[in-house]
Amino acid sequence: MRSVFLILLLIGPALAQGGHDGRVAPATGPALSDVALFVMAALAIWLTRRALRRRHHRKD
Repeated sequence: MRSVFLILLLIGPALAQGGHDGRVAPATGPALSDVALFVMAALAIWLTRRALRRRHHRKD
């Protein structure tokens, strides 16, 4: 299973499409990837804080 993950990790970038075509486009607002990154970061902070609160309450 670990070898499958490593193979996918190595092959993934080779299969990815080029992200830049050389032309500059005006920024009209946040891209979908920006919103997804913000949501994932907020979720990670919320889960970490929840885990730390539960850990603290178990010790009392």
